[in-house]
Amino acid sequence: MKAIVCHEFAEPEKLAFEDVPDPQAKAGHVVVKVEAAGVNYPDGLLVQGLYQMKPPFPFIPGSEVAGVITEVGEGVSHLKAGMRVIALCMLGGYAEQVCVPATHVLPLPDAIPDDEAAALVTAHATAHHALKQRANLQPGETLVVTGAAGGTGLAAVQIGKQMGAKVIAVCSTAEKLEVARQNGADILINYTEKDLKTALKEVTDGKGADVVYECVGGDTFHACSRNMAWNGRLLVIGFACGEIPEFPVNLALVKGYSVVGVFWGSFTQHQPKEFAANMKELLTWYVEGKVKVIVDEALPLSRATDALHKVMGREVKGKMVLTP
Repeated sequence: MKAIVCHEFAEPEKLAFEDVPDPQAKAGHVVVKVEAAGVNYPDGLLVQGLYQMKPPFPFIPGSEVAGVITEVGEGVSHLKAGMRVIALCMLGGYAEQVCVPATHVLPLPDAIPDDEAAALVTAHATAHHALKQRANLQPGETLVVTGAAGGTGLAAVQIGKQMGAKVIAVCSTAEKLEVARQNGADILINYTEKDLKTALKEVTDGKGADVVYECVGGDTFHACSRNMAWNGRLLVIGFACGEIPEFPVNLALVKGYSVVGVFWGSFTQHQPKEFAANMKELLTWYVEGKVKVIVDEALPLSRATDALHKVMGREVKGKMVLTP
């Protein structure tokens, strides 16, 4: 089969599009014929050796796929060959086939297209876990989402609205803010036109945010850290600007708020039952039209480098997808 293979930590241009052996179904696993694979910011970090996880070489990146089961391993009874599924594979998704633990595979409703399903797993599931388990977001609370037009930011806007929050979207352009508005954002802030710290203080009437879903890092993180409400929760999602900020811990002490790390990949490994329950809730919301994946562009598997550059350059409104 064809796959995108990483032989060394380097820029995405060093990735190889090559033939590799077909996977075989191990006990407790299934093989999925990949119809679509989601492209995420951590994928770009992973292949450069900049992510928390550093797999041995060679490896195939890609953590989320949608497709059809072609083979079922020993001990798997709830999944059958021929079923449409979404799967969290952690690695191996940028390929024509992938072997996945059965615990991380869910049947896919016919109403959800493959490209949208593949893009649903990581971005929406991260936002859902962050706002539900990590922030315990309550109806009526104020939620600030930075990078609100990106894949996981846009998901946080939708899910925050579904959970009853007042959503403030923070983006770098009017075009991106319009996408956030169309997906439920109540208040829009362009941080290239306004000082973010001042703007957040104004729109929260000086109270600060109950919850911040912070994807950007750098100066954006610092502005948010100074605009938290009492008992607020500042969620650390990622650092899309490339700068990991240093946090003055006295702010949490004086303002009485929590800084909460969100590492969805670890959550899926440590709490698989909660992960499965979250995904079932997300799929239900999707079928009911309460959340929606916005696919910016679907590219052939051979153009994985182009897809990663677009994601890493923060040029994506919604999600990028690869189609083997």
